[in-house]
Amino acid sequence: MTTGVQTVNVTDDETDQRLDRWLRRKFPQVTQGMVEKMCRRGEIRVDGGRVKAATRVLAGQLVRLPPIPDAVRVAAPRPNTIRDEDARMIQDCVIYRDDNVIALNKPPGLAVQGGSGQTFHVDLLLDALRFGSDFRPRLVHRLDRDTSGVLVLARNQQAAAGLATAFRARDAQKTYWALIAGVPSPLAGTIRYGLVKAPGHGPNGAGEKMLPVHPDQVSKTDGAKPATTDYAVVTAAAKRAAWVALRPITGRTHQLRAHMAAIGHPIIGDGKYGTNAQVNEGDGWGAQLGGGISRKLHLHARSLVLQLPGSRRNLVLTADMPKHMRDTWDFFGWRPSDFPDDPFGEPS
Repeated sequence: MTTGVQTVNVTDDETDQRLDRWLRRKFPQVTQGMVEKMCRRGEIRVDGGRVKAATRVLAGQLVRLPPIPDAVRVAAPRPNTIRDEDARMIQDCVIYRDDNVIALNKPPGLAVQGGSGQTFHVDLLLDALRFGSDFRPRLVHRLDRDTSGVLVLARNQQAAAGLATAFRARDAQKTYWALIAGVPSPLAGTIRYGLVKAPGHGPNGAGEKMLPVHPDQVSKTDGAKPATTDYAVVTAAAKRAAWVALRPITGRTHQLRAHMAAIGHPIIGDGKYGTNAQVNEGDGWGAQLGGGISRKLHLHARSLVLQLPGSRRNLVLTADMPKHMRDTWDFFGWRPSDFPDDPFGEPS
């Protein structure tokens, strides 16, 4: 069975979503590759114009869709197939909740959205986070699957629009904690390498990897985007490893991981950007430290400061580290309470 050509109106509770995600929620059988192909051919149009898969659709816009095989009805309700134990798990991750916002401490290993073979993810579990509301919580930003920490959801349409704008404008201040190989010099600085997607990644982005590009070459490199990260060493274990605070000024794919590897200090446990060898370029020690140090990724979204929708009050969210990072901090004798109020500030 195949649908005919149809025009679908974007509803108020669907506004400000990427076109590919909006479409795949309505037609789960449609793959990312199909969406991108239809966009390249101009078969999908928004208000009559050509679009890309990443184009954001807004309430009231009309999306023209080509015939889709084995389509489900546009208005078909999302089946509630969440197991009780999965619902309890995601509810236990909640660290803050009000009428506008829910914040989770996302565990490592849990993807935020589907794709690239991911069939279990936060987006699948959002109905378990309604807490009596008719509005299904909406993702407004994301974390890598193996990165833990603060993840914010919107609880109504106004909050979704306001938070999405804040994240796009970089008004939300994020601070990550990481364990890196070696100790960078200087102990604090800014990384400005641009990033470009490496060729040869798998279908739907599987195996995607970002390559660093010198700032002077970004404008001359097809597909490269500027990227900026502030870093500051909190403390170090001799020259072997360091606890660093990272603050992404831009929000590129794998930015923190790619940037730290680019300066020779990959994040411990990073099998994509840190080699498995004991020696890495620069004075780092590779992606693994050996001994009793976990091989899991040591990258955690520790805190997020943002302005609450409809309020002038700043919300400060903090997430505890996952067990494997707590164990590593204990191994080195580091305490979260030793973290300075502003590691990126001018030294006194």
